[in-house]
Amino acid sequence: MPKNPVKASSPASFEEAMEELEQLVVQMEAGELPLEASVAAYKRGAELVKFCAAQLDKVDSQVKVLEGDMLKPLATGSAGSADDEDRE
Repeated sequence: MPKNPVKASSPASFEEAMEELEQLVVQMEAGELPLEASVAAYKRGAELVKFCAAQLDKVDSQVKVLEGDMLKPLATGSAGSADDEDRE
């Protein structure tokens, strides 16, 4: 059993946060942690999930800015074929 399963610092990256989260899940599912450590691990896991969600939101915003007007809803039915006819 690890002595300190819960890190106190902020993750350096999305990937680091995901790796730590996966390790916490494995330890908790294996029942390796005493009750207090399980509660601390759960709290840390919630923080990591929040961090990852924020990182994904940032990237989503950046992609929308980079793509600009190129992002358009998917054409459904005959609307897509009308666009094709306009190009000919």
